[in-house]
Amino acid sequence: IDNDLYGSDICIGVDTALNIAIEAIDRLKTTASALHRAFVVEVMGRECGYLAMMAGIAGGAEAISIPEIELDPEALAGEIRAAYARGKPHALVVVSEGAKYNGMALAHHFEKEDLGFEIRLTILGHVQRGGAPTVADRLLGTRLGFEAASRLLKGESGALVGMNAGEVITTPLSKVAANGKKLDPRLLELAGIMAL
Repeated sequence: IDNDLYGSDICIGVDTALNIAIEAIDRLKTTASALHRAFVVEVMGRECGYLAMMAGIAGGAEAISIPEIELDPEALAGEIRAAYARGKPHALVVVSEGAKYNGMALAHHFEKEDLGFEIRLTILGHVQRGGAPTVADRLLGTRLGFEAASRLLKGESGALVGMNAGEVITTPLSKVAANGKKLDPRLLELAGIMAL
């Protein structure tokens, strides 16, 4: 569900995990606004910050912390203070479990800070892995599964079946293992702009 496999634009389970994260974020934002609090929401993603990045952008986070880019907790504190000074009724930080400053680390760091808001931590953890899959994941699984079974019946193996630009493709496993999937740095720029 981390969407970290080279050879596929989107992996099975990603859409479901993101929808679960967004549902939780929406619920927490309601509570945060009512009580004038800041929430740090930790999502899954040990080595890949895709879930945190997308959930943060879609959920309107003031800041996002991912493993790929080290976050300065003092700069993050400044973002939360700025949200408070602008009169926002809440603040939201979405972090990946694998970030150096994950949920626990940020909550601990902020214990001694005056951010305007009280800070609360929510760790979604394996809740993101359960539940009914979205329609998008069901269709993706069906398309990729059909292609994988078809290729196996033809005697083909040793490849990842994935989706690229809306087309089902295969990538040799050696190429998948040798290449890491990188996050688009423009997403961080977008997240910063949307937080204002």
